[in-house]
Parts: sequence; C-alpha cells; structure tokens
Amino acid sequence: MHAGPVAIEQTEQGGAGDPAESPLGALLPGGRVRPGTAVSAGGDMPLLLALAAEASAESAGWAAVGLPDLGALAAADAGLDVGAGLWVDEPGRQWPQVLATLLEAVPVVLTGPVPPAPARIARRLAAIMRRSGAVLLTAQPWEGADLFLQVSSAVWVGVEHGFGVLQGRRVTVTATGRGAAARPRQADLWLPGPDGSVRAAALPAEPASGARVPAVGRPALRVVG
Repeated sequence: MHAGPVAIEQTEQGGAGDPAESPLGALLPGGRVRPGTAVSAGGDMPLLLALAAEASAESAGWAAVGLPDLGALAAADAGLDVGAGLWVDEPGRQWPQVLATLLEAVPVVLTGPVPPAPARIARRLAAIMRRSGAVLLTAQPWEGADLFLQVSSAVWVGVEHGFGVLQGRRVTVTATGRGAAARPRQADLWLPGPDGSVRAAALPAEPASGARVPAVGRPALRVVG
C-alpha cells in the first residue's frame, strides 16, 4: 500500500518531533541538502534560490549557470552571499563541460534550463559530484536528481481587488526522490516571505518595512559568453 504525503507544519521551534534547522529542512533527507547530490526545484525560481541559500550556508562559494536574469539583489534577498557568487550567463553548447568544471571547484552549482543530458553525461556529472561533494541544484527537472521538489500551489498574499501591499507568497511544496527521500513529504511555506527569505507558513507574513539592501562585500564575479 502506497503511503500518502507526510504533511509538515512547523513553528519557530521546528516541526513536531525532531526539529528542523530551517523550514526547507523538513523536506530534505536528514534536514539538509546532502553533499554529492542533485536536487530539482521543479521550475520555481524562489524555491531554487532558497535551496541554494540552504546548501551554501556553510560553503565557500556558489555558481549560477544559464541564469542570466538572476540579479545580485534577488540572490542577496534569498540569503546568498553575493560576494561568493560566480555567474556563467550563457554556457552555450559546452554546458556539460561548464557544469563539470564548476562541480569540481565550487560547492554549490545552480543551473537554469538546459537540454536533456545524455545518460553518459549525467553519469559523468554524478560521479564528479560524488567525488567532490558538490551539490547541483537545477531549475528544471533533472533525470539524475536524487530529490525532486515541486511547488504544487501558490498564492500571493496582501493584495485584494488590485489594492494593498504584497506580504509574501504562500506555497505548498512537495518532495519525493530516491532512497531516503522516496517517501513523499509536503510543507506549507512563505516563499518568499516579506524579507525575501523562506519561512514556515505557521508564522504570519508581517508587512515588509522596506526593501533590503545587500551588505557591501566582495564584488560578484560574472562570466559572459
């Protein structure tokens, strides 16, 4: 008999039972993005950025490949260290080689839409991730992903009948995958909340008090072409 999704409702102390370090942790095996794995964000950019912030919290850097519309302000609002970021806006036909090179050198790599990877390329990238411990986070479905996340419903809160102030986007995220992630899970989140970060939907979306200004640090390094 197939088990249904596990509903997760968190408070500031985490979910019932074993507390998670973050709202997204309740959807991840072991409460975190495991090194050496690939995770698909199901085409949702805020979810992709939240995963990147989660995965890079204790790492030395991250890279974005094929995401030319990703700006520094959006990355900073999601919790990423902009000074530690590397952008490769247009990897072109050499995207497998670009990903392979970055996965050898950077702990967390985000990628936008890319062509379906042939089986031999997917196996090669998976072997590199296992060896280096790097994490690959993909905007679109990825055939070799260990974990698949999907925003199954989303609604913006704060504007009614065309008037008001956006407070955040309330979403339901489902997760499934292989191995420890085979049992489906589900969580209600603010993604993003008023300050651009992710939080459990059990917490209210407080009105935003103003735009966040990213901290001054090292300039972002962007590779074009």
